[in-house]
Amino acid sequence: MSILAEAAVALGYGLASALVPVVNSEAYAVVAGHRGGQAIIAVVALALGQTAGKLLLFESARRGSGRLAQKIAQRSGAGRAAARAARWTEPIRRWLSRRRTALPTVLVSAAVGVPPLAVVSVAAGTTGLRRGEFAVACLLGRATRFALLALPALLA
Repeated sequence: MSILAEAAVALGYGLASALVPVVNSEAYAVVAGHRGGQAIIAVVALALGQTAGKLLLFESARRGSGRLAQKIAQRSGAGRAAARAARWTEPIRRWLSRRRTALPTVLVSAAVGVPPLAVVSVAAGTTGLRRGEFAVACLLGRATRFALLALPALLA
């Protein structure tokens, strides 16, 4: 596969995996490492695709945060599901609303996966975090994660 084709496939796979939880970008990174030569291109393109997908979630939350807040307020009496969601989202929103903890939270989430990056992406969109800062932290974290996953396979 040519370099351009590899980059396009990895970019598309990264975008799909950012939006569809069943599509596993980490597995793709490991397979790219096994294929060798173009692993760096695949890792970067995969991270770019993931970042683009998470930016879609970020922007969706930013534009719909007023409507989302209304729906949450309406459903707050829905029981256990609302309580579980609040347990995850409230601390994350608190971390993301403070300037000194927002970017480290996004970076750690993107690199480690805890808290889940999808949840962080949506919460970051509702807190007023700058789009560019979110994108850079997400891209750095994802590229680091995918490179660390591809490296052992590449060296084997």
